[in-house]
Amino acid sequence: MSVEERLRELGVELPEPISPRGNYAPAVRAGDLLYLSGLGPVRPDGSLLTGKVGPGGLDEDAGREAARLTGLQILARLRAELGDLGRVRQVVKLFGMVNCAPGFTRLPAVVDGCSDLLTDVLGDAGRAARSAVGMAELPFDIAVEIDAVVLVAGG
Repeated sequence: MSVEERLRELGVELPEPISPRGNYAPAVRAGDLLYLSGLGPVRPDGSLLTGKVGPGGLDEDAGREAARLTGLQILARLRAELGDLGRVRQVVKLFGMVNCAPGFTRLPAVVDGCSDLLTDVLGDAGRAARSAVGMAELPFDIAVEIDAVVLVAGG
């Protein structure tokens, strides 16, 4: 089954990838590796999912949803860069940053929202080495930011 067929089977529609909000490239290719700049959670209406995860802020489920929305942006950026998600050979590394309230430590559970989506869509090729860290602030107060390194097929 192709990745596009898998997306349809899962009922997943990819959004338009967001444009950079600064002086940087959204992706840079070095050989067979594609480095994606940090992406954040964009709701279907185009708004950003913002706020801190943890006590007094977003709950863990909302944080997971933010990470899932960020995963959709990762897939959308990959399709925009590669033309075909079938060219993804392996998501090598994810670096997940969670805008979190002091004392919130369930960062891996939040970033699982992205990892679960990528493995659902890409199978084993979506299972990456990963970091999940807490941040005092993220750009535009987004709840989650994730960057990725992806092994891609030629071209």
